[in-house]
Amino acid sequence: MGFTSPCLKRIELHRRTWRFVFFALAILAGFAAGLGYGWLIHPVGYHSIDPQTLQIDYQTDFVLMVAELYRAEGDLAMALARLDFLGGSPQVTINDAIDYANTRSYAAADLQLMQDLASVLRQALDGRD
Repeated sequence: MGFTSPCLKRIELHRRTWRFVFFALAILAGFAAGLGYGWLIHPVGYHSIDPQTLQIDYQTDFVLMVAELYRAEGDLAMALARLDFLGGSPQVTINDAIDYANTRSYAAADLQLMQDLASVLRQALDGRD
């Protein structure tokens, strides 16, 4: 009663193999169809996106990158141009970034970079008035 012929075992193994192959092909076809739909038929379109719409954490990261570039280059005019990219007053932008960085426990070195840039910017703007 428990006897199974080798031929039946081979057929069952063959059937399982094909079932796995068809399953894998179905997964790949679904993946390809999803990519095709998302990239070709209905891609995400961003129009008129302003840097001012960035969340404060991204703005803070941007200010930190500007501060790092200022430390490396020493070009205040270029740093101001980069900060103008975010819109608004550069002083307000830097101060908001420093406040956010303080609340999120940024590294002390990163905070110092932003504070140094804010200090230099403050001195430059005070000297201009």
